[in-house]
Amino acid sequence: NTRYMMIKNYITWSGVDQLVDVLCKKILLDLPQIDSVVGIPRGGLIPATLVSHKLGLPYNDGPIGANTLVIDDICDSGNTIKNSIGVYTATLHTKLSAIVQPTLAANILINESQWVVYPWERQDSEPIQDYLK
Repeated sequence: NTRYMMIKNYITWSGVDQLVDVLCKKILLDLPQIDSVVGIPRGGLIPATLVSHKLGLPYNDGPIGANTLVIDDICDSGNTIKNSIGVYTATLHTKLSAIVQPTLAANILINESQWVVYPWERQDSEPIQDYLK
């Protein structure tokens, strides 16, 4: 399985902040109608909270509205985004090979063998997260 031969790309908090800034600029330019955000558990909670603070948007903990932006950390296979109930989706990273793409992404990963490790994850995280095993 090629997932176990992936190259780990460790993202720092500073790197996350830069990605969130890029994402916020894209939201303001391309999705000005967004009126709230929500994070997909687990990986999307922190990015969604950061976007909420930077743009002054409420974090939606109720039903997802028509203009709620659903945020995740990465669109890897695309299954999570595909199954999202939101109209608009955004991620910090996305892979070109994903079966669907988010509405917005801060960064597109060209190297499909990259495994992104965010600072809120364990440094020894595996390509298949423990909760998916």
